[in-house]
Amino acid sequence: MKQPEQGWVFLLPLLSAYFSHAEQQLCTHRGDPEFPQLVKDGDIMLGGVFSFHVSWNKEETTYEEKPLCLQCTSLNFREFQMLQAMLFTIEEINNSSDLLPGIYLGCKIYDTCGSIARSIKVSLELVNGNENVSATSEACARPAQVQAIMGEASSSPSMAIATVIGPFSVPLISQFATCACLSDKSKYPSFLRTIPSDYYQSRALAQLVKHFGWTWIGAIRTNDDYGNNGMATFTETAEQLGVCLEYSLTFFRTDPWDKIQKIIETIRSSTSKVIVAFISQADMDVLLQELSRSNLTGYQWVGSEAWIFDFQSASRDNKRILDGAIGLSIPKAHVSGLKEFILDVKPLYLTSNDLFVEFWEELFSCKVKQSEPGETQRLCTGHENLTGVENSFTDMSLMPIFSNMYKGVYAVAHALHDILGCNKTCNNKVPLLDPLTILQHMKGIHFKTKEGEEVYFNENGDPAAKYDIINWQPREDGPVSFETVGRYDASLPADEQMNVQQKSVVWAQKSEQVPVSVCSETCPPGTRKVLQKGKPVCCYDCIKCAEGEISNSTDSVSCIRCPIDFWPNEKRDACIQKEAEFLSHQEIMGALLTAASLFGTCMTAVIALVFVKHRKTPLVRANNSELSFLLLFSLTLCFLCSLTFMGEPSDWSCMLRHTAFGITFVLCISCVLGKTMVVLMAFNATRPGRNVMKWFGATQQRLGVLGFTLMQVIICIVWLATSPPFPSKNFKEFKDKIILECSLGSAVGFWAVLGYIGLLATLCFICAFLARKLPDNFNEAKFITFSMLIFCTVWITFIPAYVSSPGKFSVAVEIFAILASTFGLLICIFIPKCYIMLIKPEKNTKKNMMGPGPSK
Repeated sequence: MKQPEQGWVFLLPLLSAYFSHAEQQLCTHRGDPEFPQLVKDGDIMLGGVFSFHVSWNKEETTYEEKPLCLQCTSLNFREFQMLQAMLFTIEEINNSSDLLPGIYLGCKIYDTCGSIARSIKVSLELVNGNENVSATSEACARPAQVQAIMGEASSSPSMAIATVIGPFSVPLISQFATCACLSDKSKYPSFLRTIPSDYYQSRALAQLVKHFGWTWIGAIRTNDDYGNNGMATFTETAEQLGVCLEYSLTFFRTDPWDKIQKIIETIRSSTSKVIVAFISQADMDVLLQELSRSNLTGYQWVGSEAWIFDFQSASRDNKRILDGAIGLSIPKAHVSGLKEFILDVKPLYLTSNDLFVEFWEELFSCKVKQSEPGETQRLCTGHENLTGVENSFTDMSLMPIFSNMYKGVYAVAHALHDILGCNKTCNNKVPLLDPLTILQHMKGIHFKTKEGEEVYFNENGDPAAKYDIINWQPREDGPVSFETVGRYDASLPADEQMNVQQKSVVWAQKSEQVPVSVCSETCPPGTRKVLQKGKPVCCYDCIKCAEGEISNSTDSVSCIRCPIDFWPNEKRDACIQKEAEFLSHQEIMGALLTAASLFGTCMTAVIALVFVKHRKTPLVRANNSELSFLLLFSLTLCFLCSLTFMGEPSDWSCMLRHTAFGITFVLCISCVLGKTMVVLMAFNATRPGRNVMKWFGATQQRLGVLGFTLMQVIICIVWLATSPPFPSKNFKEFKDKIILECSLGSAVGFWAVLGYIGLLATLCFICAFLARKLPDNFNEAKFITFSMLIFCTVWITFIPAYVSSPGKFSVAVEIFAILASTFGLLICIFIPKCYIMLIKPEKNTKKNMMGPGPSK
């Protein structure tokens, strides 16, 4: 029962505090109020959020007592320049009679010290005010104290502020927050900016890397929303363009020393020679110190707009680490009178605010008052000027960013001008202004500055994306100079967006040649890429294209097969027409076969002349002169038909060569068969009781030859009528040649022709063999037997040789078989007779032909 009693003991003070608070009816702040560093009164107030300090002293929190206020350190002169740009623009608008006449803009300026938590707190101070409000005098739900907030310059604080003030629809206009994530209007509905989104910058950097052929690179990014989101878009685009990252490292200026050393070691051990740095200016300063300490030179740096045009980073690069760096920057801009206003810092000093006193002391290296006895630093007089002073505050390289601040304030002023219906005067109902109305009008504004620059926002609250391509070119007399060597305009067609004057670029280590940074060398035409196992797609081996395939471009992923009548050249980078091959009269083999054919024809003609001259001699008359002359004629045709196998095949030559060969050879064999049968029957007819010669007279011999030949003619006609031979291209025998040949059409027809010739030759051989023992003086059967033996041997060996011979050699084998068999017949049958007629004429008598009578 004691536990409930103890619970009431704790609850009573809470209830008492609640009812006491209800009686007071006050809207109170939680925690200590934040007070602005600068306030300028006006009819309409704008807020300003700047990181005048970039760091703070970390205090150990015990959670037993209230934490101390944030102790900010490390002044950032760049943010003071931004402040001056904002004050200049407000003053210019207040002095204008055309824009917001009779209305004066004021401002409240806060320092966030680079802390996101502090950024959220001061943004709420700007919206709500920092005083306690009584419900009797004013409702707690009063309107916003400022109509718009200018800043932050960094993406992460801007995201935090936009998230907090988004529900109140208070416009937040940033001059330097580039994270692509801020374009998401569902998360950041009231965020606008006058600098392009990193979405375009990241894509442009990837295209720039690809433009120079760098496919193997390293990457370092700031470990915040700016770096992480920017690098994510860069990596995605780079992969689409075929660029690979060997490593991608995160870095923040407050990282411990050992992590920074790991980054240095990773860079030193890498094989890539190009480093893309998506890093904020403050982080780059810290990283550059470590790079210089490690003397890490010889790398080509590619930078984002945060540091590529920063004089402070260049002035600290004593080891020339970043010489030759190339990257994207906001296009150069000029605002007349702004530089002079920025350098006039006396008004800031006169505010007597501690921040600006600190700024004055840091700027001129003096002390407003001595803090400790014996301090030797000179005292400030208050009359110091910037003549001869060179530091990041006097450097105007970030004028494009100052111009962005200028355009942002003017965008608010133009929206107010439209809302208040200003002409010569404005409707002075300032209390009725609503931040949502201002936001809606700002999204629709479109105007030109006095310098002629167009200002407008797209549906995502972003301006048009245009960048200068900047190159760090070393000078002998001081730091590098920032030279513009190209331009990127996202509004142009894709193939016209990037314009680089490559001859104007100075590369790392003052090289005039574009650095090479690839994992594998480019595969030349004639080869294809094969990925190396376990490595990124940029690491590959070059494999020569397979037979019959080519690649006609560098870094080809696959090879293309040539059309069937084409073949790759020696380098395999182009398809060339295949050489058409056929047996020609002009080549050596064709010329020899042609010569042999003509020689055989001439030889046959000479023998025919010898036979004509001696036609009345017993030797000619005894051997059936009519068949002999017909045989000589058919042998002449056999020699000549071999010529039809020469030359490029055509429809007529294909049909002629096989039919002429078949018919002439059958005519030839028929004549030989007739002579053999006559010899055989004549000898048998001398025997008593035999009268067979009446069946082998001259008429019967003619009819026999005609009948045998007519049968072959019929076979050829049927062959030509059903499926004749035709010219064709043979792609199978040789890969790099086309064999022009005659296809048989019907294999049955071809083998029927050869089979019929073989049948007659076999029959002739048998008859001659049977007649081989007849009396020598009367018998030519031995010569016919020998000729038929040669004929059959030639054509039997022809079959395997023909089948196994490739291309034109099969034609040569057929011609050789024709000539060999024809010469065999001509020489074996007619040369012995010519020998007797020309060399031994004394034997060319009837008595010698008849021979001696039979022995008793």
